[in-house]
Amino acid sequence: MRKADLVAAISEKTGVPKVDVLVSLETFFKEVKTSLSEGENVYIRGFGSFVIKKRAKKIGRHIKKNEAIEIPEHYIPSFKPAKVFVEQVKENVTSLPDEDK
Repeated sequence: MRKADLVAAISEKTGVPKVDVLVSLETFFKEVKTSLSEGENVYIRGFGSFVIKKRAKKIGRHIKKNEAIEIPEHYIPSFKPAKVFVEQVKENVTSLPDEDK
């Protein structure tokens, strides 16, 4: 499902015009990004949490030059689904569309 599909589905189910749904969705995305970039996690009960994870310093490889490089510690955004969400997926999904081929 793409963002356009999501906007269309929400608009159809709520009766809210697609333009308004799109603005709401874009605002939600912007607020999540802003909160995470300011170091604040976002918790949505029954859905999941957008959290910041710390990646430790490690040694990587520059493939073309075949030399070791140091990758400093850094922070990345991550999503952790709520238990209710995980259970719903476990109960309802039996296979993915790509696996049927």
